[in-house]
Amino acid sequence: MAKTRKPGGGRKPSKPEYSAAKNLTQQMKAATELYTEKMSLQAIADALSLNPIKARKLLITAGVYKSDTAKLVQQTFGSFRSTQSYSAAVTSTMSALQLSRPSVTSYLPYEKGVYFPEEAEAANISAGAERQRHYRAVAALKKDPCEVNLWKCVVAFRGYKFKTLSGLPFTYTLKKGRGDEFTKELWIDRREESKSLAWSSVMLAYHNIGKIGEVVDRPKALGDIRDVSYIYGLFYRFGLIDVPDKAKEKMAEQ
Repeated sequence: MAKTRKPGGGRKPSKPEYSAAKNLTQQMKAATELYTEKMSLQAIADALSLNPIKARKLLITAGVYKSDTAKLVQQTFGSFRSTQSYSAAVTSTMSALQLSRPSVTSYLPYEKGVYFPEEAEAANISAGAERQRHYRAVAALKKDPCEVNLWKCVVAFRGYKFKTLSGLPFTYTLKKGRGDEFTKELWIDRREESKSLAWSSVMLAYHNIGKIGEVVDRPKALGDIRDVSYIYGLFYRFGLIDVPDKAKEKMAEQ
């Protein structure tokens, strides 16, 4: 006989701590505080690493942004929404006001969540958004292997659980310096201790790659570099190198 499924069973969420509603609330609070200080939309957008349209949408969602256009769009949309789906109501509003879809939706409050920039911490985005972030970064690096795209991969994968050749897990974080920019130094987290990995070491190993995507038997093949075992794990996940089949089993385990 088939087993009865237990209530609440099934696949556990990969980020049980993630809450789109909580993150939206935090973003709205930050935007509102800046808005009450009489900051411009552009200034608010710059402070939150968003574009002005998304900053305005946050303020609209918080109920603090008012304008004749916003009022007209919201009233028109509301009249259609009472009898139509969200998408259909947007389309009807577009037709009634002769506006594009992006223009209409930009004056409507968020319903499900909020956009987060590439610099947002992994804990502040959904698992799906994080996977998309990783995919875009790796795809860009494979298309154009260069220092700029390699650094973008490093930024995108902070907090990700990598594996060394022997299968030991590790993650890394980045710190910000002047101008709120990430400093080019990776802080490797291994259990109870952390150590810094200089960007110059990463680049030295990068320039020692014979051909992008080729098999590199062991970390030392990338050079006699301090903490090269961590760089080896990064490069494999980023698609810059391949590893022996036996190593893949250890490095793929989660």
